[in-house]
Amino acid sequence: MADYKAPLRDMRFVLNEVFDVSSLWASLPELAETVDAETVEAILEEAGKVTGKSVAPLSRAADEEGCHWKDTVVTTPAGFVQAYKTYAEGGWVGVGGNPEFGGMGMPKAVSAQVEEMVNSSSLAFGLYPMLTSGACVSINAHASETLKAKFLPNLYAGIWAGSMCLTEAHAGTDLGIIRTKAEPQADGSYTISGTKIFITGGEHDLTENIIHLVLAKLPDAPAGPKGISLFLVPKFLVNDDGSLGTRNAVSCGSIEHKMGIQASATCVMNFDQAEGYLVGEPNKGLAAMFTMMNYERLGVGIQGLASGERSYQNAIEYARDRLQSRAPTGAQAKDKVADPIIVHPDVRRMLLTMKALNEGGRAFSTYVALQLDIAKYSEDAETRQRADALVALLTPVAKAFLTDMGLETTVHGQQVFGGHGYIREWGQEQLVRDVRITQIYEGTNGIQALDLMGRKVVASGGAYYRLFSDEVRQFIAASDSALSEFTKPLAMALTKLDELTDWVLDRAKSNPNEIGAASVEYLHAFGYTAYGYMWAMSAKAALDKASEESFYASKLGTARFFFARLLPRIHSLAASVQAGSEPLYLLDASEF
Repeated sequence: MADYKAPLRDMRFVLNEVFDVSSLWASLPELAETVDAETVEAILEEAGKVTGKSVAPLSRAADEEGCHWKDTVVTTPAGFVQAYKTYAEGGWVGVGGNPEFGGMGMPKAVSAQVEEMVNSSSLAFGLYPMLTSGACVSINAHASETLKAKFLPNLYAGIWAGSMCLTEAHAGTDLGIIRTKAEPQADGSYTISGTKIFITGGEHDLTENIIHLVLAKLPDAPAGPKGISLFLVPKFLVNDDGSLGTRNAVSCGSIEHKMGIQASATCVMNFDQAEGYLVGEPNKGLAAMFTMMNYERLGVGIQGLASGERSYQNAIEYARDRLQSRAPTGAQAKDKVADPIIVHPDVRRMLLTMKALNEGGRAFSTYVALQLDIAKYSEDAETRQRADALVALLTPVAKAFLTDMGLETTVHGQQVFGGHGYIREWGQEQLVRDVRITQIYEGTNGIQALDLMGRKVVASGGAYYRLFSDEVRQFIAASDSALSEFTKPLAMALTKLDELTDWVLDRAKSNPNEIGAASVEYLHAFGYTAYGYMWAMSAKAALDKASEESFYASKLGTARFFFARLLPRIHSLAASVQAGSEPLYLLDASEF
């Protein structure tokens, strides 16, 4: 496997030249005081070093070893404890955390780049700080000041870790039917009883304490999702002076044996009248959890991007070195027995597809992160409201499309290697196995598509969608003729997406099946169009510099490939959407 090198040049291009983040941050008073280009540059450089040198070298051996469970104790693979200590001591767990409690206070647009780096280095390793950061988001937004002061500093510092305990054996997506119970106690605490499954980082040896956020129901809770509350349940109770107290009644019953992410402990967690503390208001647990979800779902999308980036780095190195056959136009490396496989059209197709999807995905994930930042930090109510609506619309696209494309890019990378891609020692088969989970957890991609189509597009009467569509049209209208080779196909794609949106809105009035029938193909059509917008903006930033530096020439060439070879996929997707729901209901259940 090639050594991982953080794509810092492209990250800087996206942040500084495509989105001009410094101007945005300067307009947001809270960020203007803490964030500047020099600080961000130093953060990205250092994050690239720590992930590339301390984490990435562990990935393959950690996958081979996996986690170990014995008598409720989980041990992570060799090297993880020291690597996590190094990572935590650099402040990386709390890079986006509240400075009042020891976080670095960086905007999501910056922490998103750090997330990509750590997940490219090792997806399994990156899950531990990711779950901690997610728990911190909910605690910071909804917990009492006492709980925040007691728990956030050590979480941000990486001394303690966090987990999110939602899923139960009978309740995955349908959280309204969970059975975990919370009983109020005289001292204001609660006893939590129940079993949760698929809990990432529920138990491990990386930190001295683990802080679980647990969904449970109070005795008088109303039925369904409106009766769910959120509780903070530490592995070890914490004394008033901050020291660790007795072991709480929470334990790991087993760990799962999985297709991938072997070095990430996926746990069955048992709560046996464990002491916990209410986060937020009673019966408002889902709202508190969903504060975190937009960040976490974007984070999962970034995992797909990160896997694709690692796959591309491996594949491009291999394609330049592997000698097989001669180019169709004749020998290129005449001093060698054969040409490197990068000369062959199909290999170039795969490499360019990977490059275009990765770089488009990096721009798109950063764009969504910027909306999160605007929604959080803007002092203008209308601006915050618009950003909130865009976050709601784009989060399911970011989670599902980035991870679907992540699987495509890792498979392409494996295919470039041929038979060697199927062999463990090259690392490509691990990337394929690892990235597969990203399409499943934090809400399967089918659920994400249903959320986009049903809750965000149809339920709003298309209002959320029009915010995005109008922005893209304004960009096209403001672009000069020099950019027309990119804006014309983008305009055509947007018109097609407008038509699909109106088609589903109209058909859903008389047939609710149309929403689910259209959802996955619609999300993909949306994703390719959104990437088209990203690539048009990237081309604009590169256009006048292509003759100055090969980076910009490469950017323009990749943009042209995207518009010529990948954006046209929307036509088959549109045909599938407009076939309607009827073909899905031609068979009785017994006829399958």
